[in-house]
Amino acid sequence: MTTTSVLAPPVAPTASARTALRPLAPGAARITGGFWALRQERNRRDALRAGHRQLEESGTLANFRIAAGLEQGEARGMIFQDSDAYKWLEAVGHELGRGDDPELRALLAEVTAAVAGAQQEDGYLNAVHQLRHTREDRYTDLAWNHELYCYGHLMQAAVATSRSAGDDALLEVVLRILDHLVEVFLRGGHPGVPGHPEIEMALVELHRLTGRADALDLARHFLDARGHNANGKDNPGYFSDRVPVREASTVEGHAVRALYLAAGATDLAIEDGDAALLEQQRALFATTLATKTYVTGGMGARWDWEAFGDPFELSTDRGYAETCAGIAAVQWAWRLLLATGDPAYADEIDRLLHNAVLPGVSLAGTEFFYVNSLQLRDGAIADEGRSIVHGRRGWFDCACCPPNVMRTLSSLDQYLATATEDGLQLHLYASGTWSGGGLTVEVETAYPHEGQVAVRILEAPQGEAALSLRVPAWAAGATLTEGGTSTEVAPGAHTIRRVLTPGEEILLELPMTPRFVRAPHRVDASRGAVALLRGPLVYALEQADQEGRGTVDDALIDPSAPVTEHRIDALDGVVALDLAGAISPAHAGDGYLPWDAPAPEPAPHTWRAVPYYAWANREIGPMRVWLPLR
Repeated sequence: MTTTSVLAPPVAPTASARTALRPLAPGAARITGGFWALRQERNRRDALRAGHRQLEESGTLANFRIAAGLEQGEARGMIFQDSDAYKWLEAVGHELGRGDDPELRALLAEVTAAVAGAQQEDGYLNAVHQLRHTREDRYTDLAWNHELYCYGHLMQAAVATSRSAGDDALLEVVLRILDHLVEVFLRGGHPGVPGHPEIEMALVELHRLTGRADALDLARHFLDARGHNANGKDNPGYFSDRVPVREASTVEGHAVRALYLAAGATDLAIEDGDAALLEQQRALFATTLATKTYVTGGMGARWDWEAFGDPFELSTDRGYAETCAGIAAVQWAWRLLLATGDPAYADEIDRLLHNAVLPGVSLAGTEFFYVNSLQLRDGAIADEGRSIVHGRRGWFDCACCPPNVMRTLSSLDQYLATATEDGLQLHLYASGTWSGGGLTVEVETAYPHEGQVAVRILEAPQGEAALSLRVPAWAAGATLTEGGTSTEVAPGAHTIRRVLTPGEEILLELPMTPRFVRAPHRVDASRGAVALLRGPLVYALEQADQEGRGTVDDALIDPSAPVTEHRIDALDGVVALDLAGAISPAHAGDGYLPWDAPAPEPAPHTWRAVPYYAWANREIGPMRVWLPLR
């Protein structure tokens, strides 16, 4: 167990696991400046403390104290309310690894004590369930009561606080839970499976930390028992329980459930050296990207059941793209990257972080979107509480997304690079230092707004070493400069294998030319429209930038015309893009015209776009990502 406080990787395969790449050692990854450092600073300074207040105000922490007999009252909140505290605990664990903080450490101890106090003598722990149900009701409704889901998040919190914060108090709680679960599900033969997958990857990580073989056995049991409607529901596909995991050819049902399950399956493939399961997961990921993923990387198209829809069902204004689903997709892609070394997975993590996760949190770091639709119409009504019409919110009745964002930002340093025995691989770019494979490098960059990435060698072995830099798929024409000589490098993982000298600098230049893309023809919602990207960032038209000159609902774009770039002070300093186009004229009457009637002549107009992640930080008004053609 750890006794020091250094940021450890959230995913740490065992020495015998079959991976192409390895996460960096504890303390070997550090973001020190630039784009992501600002987001992490606000997360640490403001969001984590605000999150603790929200856990108190929502009754989440009081539930534990009532269950422990320290207070009187009834349970408040959702049946899975415990998990909000566990994700917050995980975030604090990672954050204390990034740098100690007496106040956060005191809050960690306080919440840990509340959680531990609620645990029952046989290891069972679910504060809300204990207060609302009898002992005989345990595990009788696994589809909806989420006891196993909550355990999963608690296990991940225990791993983080042990590895990164040097605090094993939660781990002691979790090991008692593991003993209890083994007795109920392995020895006792309980036939159910988790209604909300998550515990599978948590059990694998607990095995990696402790060496407990039964944790891996239980993960394997839950994975292989799925696909037979074990919980007896009318809609097993919603729970990813219609098709056995190893036979699934597409993701279906609740998006976060399906993606967490896939991450757990990939973890198991890594630890078991199961090549067939890994290839099945790779195929599943490819199909998901091809048929069920938004241009932002967002996943899950349906408000009903927070679910994946049919292939190419990707509506814009009613798109769901839950923030938690973006985070789950990052976790799945990261495990596939470790397993295979394929830089295509790093491309997806890059897209997801900037366009599917980051929109879910305000620039201030303390307000959140649950849903990330790609369009907000003029005159939209603020009805359902998760709707983007409300703007970002400090918390939700179902508050899964806010602490999920917190734990992602707190652990982000460890998602940017990997190592092998003879080298270091830089997958994502941020200013900071990374060490692995005998190399230590310092990176300076203004990415994602600018494309220059300077890599300075700080430490290197005397012999040959390998430094790999990812060239994103969109970066055709990228150049690499070594020793004053520049060469063009193709997209993919570009590896420099030679004797590297401390003090030398390698410069990667990624072209940041704005580009338009179109959706597959089968995506009806976006047919006849284009989306604008620059570097890894998806852009959007937001009403706040149009200076009152027409609503973005009427925007028409000419993608053949030049796009003008402007660095602006707003929104923490972004590159805004001016687009040539027109304003579509309003139609008289009911707006419908014969198909062969001449179209009214639109008025020429210039539109301004900003990165999608930054929208709704000034006002809530019309916005769109997909832009109709003039």
